[in-house]
Amino acid sequence: MLMISIKNKLSNNKGIIKLLFVLFVIFQFNQLSAQDKPKKSSRLSRELGLADPNDSLSKEKRPKITDYRIISHLNDTTYVDTTLSIKKEYKFNYLRKDNFGLMPFSNMGQTYNNLTYNFENTKLMPSFGAQAKHFFFMEVEDINYYRVPTPLTELFFKTAFEQGQQTDAFFTINTSPQFNFSIAYKGLRSLGKYQHILASSGNFRFTSNYSSKNNRYQAKGHIVTQDLLNQENGGLQDSDIQYFENGDPEFLDRSIFSVNFENAESMLNAKRFHLDHTYHIVKRKDSLSKNKLNIGHIISFEDKYYQFDQTSSNSYFGDAFKSSSLKDRATLENFYNQLQLNYSNNIVGDLQFNISNDNYNYGYDKLVELNGTRITNRLKGNIFSAGGKYHKQYRGFELKGEFGVNVSGNFDGNFLKGTASFKLNEDIAASASLNHSSKAPNYNTLLYQSDYIEYNWQNSFNNIETQQLAFNLKYKNIANITVDLNTINDYVYFKEDETTQQVRPFQNNSTITYLRAKFENEIKVGKFALNNTVLYQNMQDDNNVLNVPELTTRNTLYFSSHLFKKAMFLQTGITLNYFTKYYMNAYNPLLAEFYVQTDREFGNFPRLDFFLNAKIRQTRVYFKAEHFNSSLTGYDYYSAPNNPYRDFTIRFGLVWNFFL
Repeated sequence: MLMISIKNKLSNNKGIIKLLFVLFVIFQFNQLSAQDKPKKSSRLSRELGLADPNDSLSKEKRPKITDYRIISHLNDTTYVDTTLSIKKEYKFNYLRKDNFGLMPFSNMGQTYNNLTYNFENTKLMPSFGAQAKHFFFMEVEDINYYRVPTPLTELFFKTAFEQGQQTDAFFTINTSPQFNFSIAYKGLRSLGKYQHILASSGNFRFTSNYSSKNNRYQAKGHIVTQDLLNQENGGLQDSDIQYFENGDPEFLDRSIFSVNFENAESMLNAKRFHLDHTYHIVKRKDSLSKNKLNIGHIISFEDKYYQFDQTSSNSYFGDAFKSSSLKDRATLENFYNQLQLNYSNNIVGDLQFNISNDNYNYGYDKLVELNGTRITNRLKGNIFSAGGKYHKQYRGFELKGEFGVNVSGNFDGNFLKGTASFKLNEDIAASASLNHSSKAPNYNTLLYQSDYIEYNWQNSFNNIETQQLAFNLKYKNIANITVDLNTINDYVYFKEDETTQQVRPFQNNSTITYLRAKFENEIKVGKFALNNTVLYQNMQDDNNVLNVPELTTRNTLYFSSHLFKKAMFLQTGITLNYFTKYYMNAYNPLLAEFYVQTDREFGNFPRLDFFLNAKIRQTRVYFKAEHFNSSLTGYDYYSAPNNPYRDFTIRFGLVWNFFL
């Protein structure tokens, strides 16, 4: 028993061990970097085009913040931003992204309900499924690379809901002007206010990028491992809903509520190895050179699985093949290669032609016989595709184009995207884009196996066809207007089967027309500002399979000022979040998917947050009273049917940068 206890404790603290390892590595590098090595420091600074930071005679030439560069997977470059702004306030959350259009669940690390959808698509392969778990999943597009003149560290901390916290520790260094690496770990543990909704996750990232001295060869790559664990309780029991909505004082302790089950958990686990490298055959030497030619290669291997465990069966999901130790596990191995030929010319622009191969293996380690029908256990094969890109800038105009098509294999697919933008001056910019896509539905809608009888299927759905026409107009901070019109054919969705009352995938037989109009602006008067984001949506859908609120808004009134002789910068204010009533999707924890319901509308409740944020040198401190109006405006706030949103709570955190 002692050995079992020790083993369980080690398993539960796996994320903490990883975090301590990262912090140890950061500490060791900081100690090494802090040692007096003037010759090496001076040489590296000179080769980077910077003065020696230890040279007191050249303090004015020390590295600037713009020298700490962040490089995206598309080679777009920005720099480390240590300012405090309202946009930073919007990003201080578990995702570390602006989550407008998403409705969080009560606990950190749980899923989000979509209040809006974007049907722009440039992918040719089906997605894995378990989409409710992928809000926290770091894709290739989410990984950045770095180039820094001195070691850089960032520490993120935020309090959670009962017995836990969120941390994100990051360190990067250029060991030479040619080579950079970074190491980071993002960890979360949060018990939550309701029964059996613990969330625990870990995202480990290691990146590197290299450029030869003559800049002919360039490479960037990463290793990412991710484990996202959630206890699942199925939401409140129907009999307890009245106690929540009536604000019964006895039930203000949310742990008293009865939930649908307390013996299940879900896990999304993945690892990825990715390399993107380029060799320049003809390299443009200066701005007068007309031609550039290079070959590129991307190789990526990803191995992931989604698993749902339950110690005993529950009638919530219907009948099961067995009564105890239920385990559903779907796996996907995908090995991707792309070979590129890139040509640039001052007159023609930038051209790319590419060929790609996806070797995929999705499925289960068992066969299922159901009502005399055998359900296969694997979808596997090879997909070969071809594509291209185009980019051209001329004065104030910019043209971009991209296409791809599957030429062989079991999945058909194609996409075409074109964008034209025009910048009249520094204040006014406009763009228009067109996107067409045809892609197979997600793997879990095509094939699914479970220990629960009604959650076994094999489907031959048509491709989902989407067209999107989008426009954007931006004028300073006064107005940023985005409008897109979408048509969706053969949309695949989850819904309860009318016969079995259990959730399964269906394909829509009519065309959906979906209009979105988003308006953003900020009005400043002295030290006060009003930041507004308003989203209008109109859905023409005869079968009500895609539902969104007609109006979603976020409005922040805040005050900003320097204090204590500019030693501290302060921002404080109130944010209102609101959306109109609509048929909000329900959540199915076995599938980790949201499904359509048309029994009851949810929404029309305001959420008010008070925040007080401060910046002292490179440290940003955040304090927030979340949903402080929860007891004043009625207990009708839900993240999904039977899943209440969080009550009033006070939380704080910080982001701390070190530049050595």
